[in-house]
Amino acid sequence: MSTDSGERKQITIRTFLQKKREHKPITMMTAYDYPTALCVDQSGIDSILVGDSLGMVVLGYETTLPVTMEDMLHHCKAVARGANRALLIGDMPFLSYQASVAEAVHNAGRFLQEAGMDAIKLEGGRERLEAVRAIVQAGIPVIGHLGLTPQSVHAMGGFRTQGKSAATALRIYEDALLLQEAGCFSIVLESIPSQLAERISNDLDIPTIGIGAGPGCDGQVLVVHDMLGLFDRFKPRFVKQFANLHPAILEALKIYLQEVEERAFPTPEHYTAMKEKEWKDFLSILEENKNE
Repeated sequence: MSTDSGERKQITIRTFLQKKREHKPITMMTAYDYPTALCVDQSGIDSILVGDSLGMVVLGYETTLPVTMEDMLHHCKAVARGANRALLIGDMPFLSYQASVAEAVHNAGRFLQEAGMDAIKLEGGRERLEAVRAIVQAGIPVIGHLGLTPQSVHAMGGFRTQGKSAATALRIYEDALLLQEAGCFSIVLESIPSQLAERISNDLDIPTIGIGAGPGCDGQVLVVHDMLGLFDRFKPRFVKQFANLHPAILEALKIYLQEVEERAFPTPEHYTAMKEKEWKDFLSILEENKNE
């Protein structure tokens, strides 16, 4: 649990860079609330990403586009209360950094100042360099995001693998180098061919975090709801379910429903009763009040 004792976090952006140099894999997982953050933090995973994917897995939207700054800050605050070891990264939502550089810096700052994050993530390559530079110059660590960038889902024609042709692969490769030069301390590579992800990872001095980009990245990230099997729905190809909790949760809810309807729950160990004398005194008082 996060405390006010001033205890320093163990994982920093320097940890990321050190792991890259030592060829040690970086671990990252999403979280969107206090109990999940607590579990992820206690597991020893390096970093928690409060992704705008919360729009789809928590808020029920079809895409990440409707997610607002207030949505993100709300969930980031909850995560920050649950974690005190992992590096915390807030995902900048759609239109929080695209309109102007000044707005991008202001919104990035809110993640650190108001929500307790350690860094921010934003999507895009060469078209975002000015914003990245300004945010970094303001003292805010930045993670880039290339390949399948969900905030551009309509421009991409859906959730499709990117960089499959030589020309598009070259653009992603060049964008990765440009983001490094602009000051990003890491880059998420999502849904790009494994050979391209490995080449980018080898040629960059900063670490890459892969999701659907193969084993050649310096680290991996997954959406916690996907890897825990919390949904009975379409699962992206790149997701491995390390648990399948949806059936267990559904079964528990059905048992609860049945026991309540049959009045089998609650039983005496689940509630408190007054002592017999106090109950009789209460009834006597009620009776007296009625007769007055």
